[in-house]
Amino acid sequence: MQPKNPSPLGRGVSTPEQSQTKVTKKILHSLQNGTQMGWLIDPNEQTVFVYYPNQQPEIFDEGDQLLSVPTFASELKLTVNELFSGLLY
Repeated sequence: MQPKNPSPLGRGVSTPEQSQTKVTKKILHSLQNGTQMGWLIDPNEQTVFVYYPNQQPEIFDEGDQLLSVPTFASELKLTVNELFSGLLY
């Protein structure tokens, strides 16, 4: 059963309590059910994996790289450094 209104952006943060594998599975499930894009945020490595339906993920690990965003947020310009400077972990 597909959700009626899937979120356009799935996101998950890898933490000691929630492994990268668990977060990846959740993102992949969301992509199969209508989500446009998923971010796996790894604060330890300061890396963001961006997942799309039926495509290879992109890896963002350079501080000045602009993150990919879904179409609804196309005006958002966020770098890897900006994302991690705003996270509390």
